[in-house]
Amino acid sequence: MKNLIKKIKNNKKEKNKKIEKLDFLEGSFSDKDYLAPSYINLSNPKYIEIDNNYYASLLIINYFREQTDLILKSIIDTNIDVNISIFYEKQDTYKAIRELTYHIGNVGVDIKSNNQNRQDIEIATFTYNDAKYIRKELQINNEDLYYLYIYINTYSQDLKDLEYILNKIEGIIQSKGMQTRRAYFRQEPAFRACLPLMENNKLLKEVSKRNVLTSGIVSTYPFISSAIFDEDGIFVGTNIYNNSLVFIDRYNTDKYKNANMCIFGTSGAGKSFYTKLLILRYRLLGIEQYIIDPEREYNNLCKNLNGTLLKIGPGSDTYINVFDIREESIEDDEQGYLANKISKLIGFFNLIFGKINEEEKAILEEKLIELYKLKGITFDDKTLYKTEENKITIKPIFKESKDMPILEDFYNLLDKDEKTRVFKIKLIPFIKGSLKFFNNYTNVELNNKLIVADVYELGEENLKYGMYLFTDLFWDKIKKDRKIKKAIYLDEIWRLIGVTSNKDVASFIYKIFKTIRKYGGSGIAITQDISDIFSLEEGTYGKSILNNSSIKTFFSLEEENIKILEQYTNLSEKEKVEIKSLKRGECLMFVGDEHILNRIDSADYEREIIENN
Repeated sequence: MKNLIKKIKNNKKEKNKKIEKLDFLEGSFSDKDYLAPSYINLSNPKYIEIDNNYYASLLIINYFREQTDLILKSIIDTNIDVNISIFYEKQDTYKAIRELTYHIGNVGVDIKSNNQNRQDIEIATFTYNDAKYIRKELQINNEDLYYLYIYINTYSQDLKDLEYILNKIEGIIQSKGMQTRRAYFRQEPAFRACLPLMENNKLLKEVSKRNVLTSGIVSTYPFISSAIFDEDGIFVGTNIYNNSLVFIDRYNTDKYKNANMCIFGTSGAGKSFYTKLLILRYRLLGIEQYIIDPEREYNNLCKNLNGTLLKIGPGSDTYINVFDIREESIEDDEQGYLANKISKLIGFFNLIFGKINEEEKAILEEKLIELYKLKGITFDDKTLYKTEENKITIKPIFKESKDMPILEDFYNLLDKDEKTRVFKIKLIPFIKGSLKFFNNYTNVELNNKLIVADVYELGEENLKYGMYLFTDLFWDKIKKDRKIKKAIYLDEIWRLIGVTSNKDVASFIYKIFKTIRKYGGSGIAITQDISDIFSLEEGTYGKSILNNSSIKTFFSLEEENIKILEQYTNLSEKEKVEIKSLKRGECLMFVGDEHILNRIDSADYEREIIENN
């Protein structure tokens, strides 16, 4: 008995605790209170008023049985604020066939009996043929039968604006052959149907139910407007079709095959501004960026962002030695410094000497090996490290630029052999003439994360030498550390892979685009002369670079360039028309498998930095 009394007392205590707990919860503020509106007004049959916003819904009650287009595309691609809900209810195929057969039999009897008037016969004939068609699709083509319900909800803070939006939506939908009905006296269930509650009210179903086969369901697919929103991406503009923001993280290896980009467009289309905007935004993220600038477009940006500006030309006081072998030119676990350098030098001298045959290449390689040997450098990588007597060093010291040969050393060596004197003559401008600034030891330290190489002073004919020189330099820096994100911008890339270049140089550029992903890098090809990048080796190198770029950006182009581009990309007929009619600052972007029309957007302070105001 005592135990029973004790148990009853304990139960009373537990009950009192629960009551106290519930009383406490009654005064708390939950997540539901954050989400709940302050008021809801359902008094008007034409709309719902929630927190100073007016909501109205439309019901799609009919559309063509045979749809060849996406029926919701025209609505989704607009900038109207809408919520769309689509409900599918799959029907029992066996039951549907049985009912259709019964219906066909009854209607068939009615048609044969000529008691009806003309209009009744036409209606009966239509339903008879329709039922036969559906039964045939179910039985022969293995389609399924569904009931389809589509609801569209829109909203505004102004009733006149709401009416305007409803009229606009109705016009767009009706132009696609669909019929709509406003959800008068059904606004609340229609609003709830457009919320993520999976609630399809019986009142709505009675009005909007429409049977559809599997092939017809495809036309209701809603996810047809391309939207790119990479979580760690940078903002690059606004989708022209639906005003969604475009964020791209080109270093996302899970989503994109590589971080390479192609930026094509006519002069004045906006490609330079877009490129500068990318440089500015990636600068804020601390990504290493190296720009080859043949038109002196990036000097002010470099200054404003505290970058390092390298100039090479008759009036410059900064020099880069083309014969430098840099410690970062190969990775720690690799070998072959000299072999790697000689292959690059062959490409450089190809630009100077013109097309050279295999025999001449062999002779040049022999002379280059001899040249480095005179400086104590051989194919043994150990010869590239300094050895100092009576000094013990933990890490060997790599040789500096002053320990390397320069162009004049090579010039003198070529003069000693009758077979190579013809090459020596072509080097005279580089040793004694207008291009003698190439004949110097490197005198700059390159520790900045933003470096711009200004090759403008070289002029049209000699520009390719400077571009190749800096490409070689930047490529070595990119290979230094795989863990660090970096990018190399090659403006007017046609000079290196076009008809004025040669196969060896173009192969080197292609190698960069093909392998830069392994080093955490991104190659950006920029040009307005599309025909020129496809002019060497029947467009082999231009096509390879295009195919090895996961992100392609096409600003406005002339008809001739569009035709060339069509041969190497999967441009649709619509996209060809769009590229031609793009306004300044607008572009067609291929981002992975997505194709979007994008408007480049920038903040006022970004524009001030770029334009140096």
